[in-house]
Amino acid sequence: MGSTLFRTKNIERSIQDTEEPEHALKKTLSALDLTVFGVGVIIGTGIFVLTGKVAKENAGPAVSLSFVVAAVVCALAALCYAEFASTVPVAGSAYTFSYATLGELPAWIIGWDLVLEFALGTAVVAVGWSGYIRSLLDNAGLHLPPSLSGREGAGGFGFDILAAGLVLLLTAILVVGMRLSARVTRLVVAVKVAVVLIVIVAGAFFINTANYKPFVPKAEPVPASGSLKAPLIQLIAGWVPSDFGVLGIFTAASVVFFAFIGFDIVATTAEETRNPQRDMPRGILGSLLICTILYVAVSIVVTGMQHYDDLSVDAPLADAFKSIGHPWYAGVISFGAAVGLTTVCLILLLGQTRVFFAMSRDGLLPRFFSRVHPRFKTPHRPTVLLGVVIAVVAGFTSLSELAELVNIGTLFAFVVVAIGVVILRRTRPDLHRAFRTPFVPVVPALSVCASLWLMLNLPAKTWLRFAVWLVIGFLVYFLYGRTHSRVGEEQRATGRAGDATP
Repeated sequence: MGSTLFRTKNIERSIQDTEEPEHALKKTLSALDLTVFGVGVIIGTGIFVLTGKVAKENAGPAVSLSFVVAAVVCALAALCYAEFASTVPVAGSAYTFSYATLGELPAWIIGWDLVLEFALGTAVVAVGWSGYIRSLLDNAGLHLPPSLSGREGAGGFGFDILAAGLVLLLTAILVVGMRLSARVTRLVVAVKVAVVLIVIVAGAFFINTANYKPFVPKAEPVPASGSLKAPLIQLIAGWVPSDFGVLGIFTAASVVFFAFIGFDIVATTAEETRNPQRDMPRGILGSLLICTILYVAVSIVVTGMQHYDDLSVDAPLADAFKSIGHPWYAGVISFGAAVGLTTVCLILLLGQTRVFFAMSRDGLLPRFFSRVHPRFKTPHRPTVLLGVVIAVVAGFTSLSELAELVNIGTLFAFVVVAIGVVILRRTRPDLHRAFRTPFVPVVPALSVCASLWLMLNLPAKTWLRFAVWLVIGFLVYFLYGRTHSRVGEEQRATGRAGDATP
């Protein structure tokens, strides 16, 4: 049984599957499209909210250094993703990479994990987008009835019509095709980045250097907690993090890291990229670099405009402008956040449908979902199914606590990809690698350690919820996926176990 659970699907077969007419995606994306997708999904509310929140609560003005630390952690993972995506240009990202290196069961686990990560991410962001739009409508004197404004604060029936409507609209755009999706994303990302640059440039004129003192505030220990809300490492080892000081910079880094989540989604579009060997590394690393610069610039501006002690937690950038007598910028920031979340939803939904599509093409999920649209050449069936499900979830559910599952799912994928790079280097040294992760196995090992450290800093209740989701995944795999696997069917037909050959 062990040999069947860890049977691998070799690279040549994975690439050959992408050439089947009924299951082939259309190649339309360039390096610019990939970079835009990366920037589009990374820059969300984090740049408008998280920067001030962690400055006030964890690091003070040194939050800019926290973003640098988090960016380094992400860069370690990005280097591993870049090698895999350029070597195995197949839809599915970490799922496909795992199938080629670790085996079918680990691949199923990571695929199941990514489905949860992207689904919850899309729903959470859609609900956040709805909140910004309702705020803008309220400012204009337009008010939605409470029954259509979501579950938060709803006394009876509550459905978030705006969140559900956004998901359904983006689903339709994804069904029509990647070219339209790329065009829409380019336009929206251009507007979003323009708003961010306006905020940076305008805020720079109101910086008071006295607000940077002290740049690294005196350390303050965090009170210990024995509940499931405490970080897992605290419950296991009794280690208690501290706010501010040098350790506070790293504590803040574990928080702001999640503002970078999204660059890995670029890897899910490898199969739809015209020249993945060249463009995948450029898109992944380029988007991460651009977003790091913007995050650091915003954090420097907001802590310079207002002392970190006085920053608000809910809307620090907007309130910073209000505090200096320029409330007009608060509206600009809300508009930029709303526009930005549109692309985040689009690209998260895109990433999820590609993972689902890849798992279906391999037989681990019903093959019905792996047929592409005869005209648009998009995986329309999983796109519609997942779009409708996520729209319902976003409309009826308050997902603030479940958002942490997105974080642990992403970090888990980082660990798997880093390990996979080392394994594939040893098992298939003959493969052409257009991009090679430097200093293997040192860089992958550092990526694994950094990701595990951040996972251990997540609340214990997040680990419990993640475990429940994985148990459900095991049941689905053993009841359906294992017996319907295409690799398994071929092995049974030839009486072999191990790699699937073309």
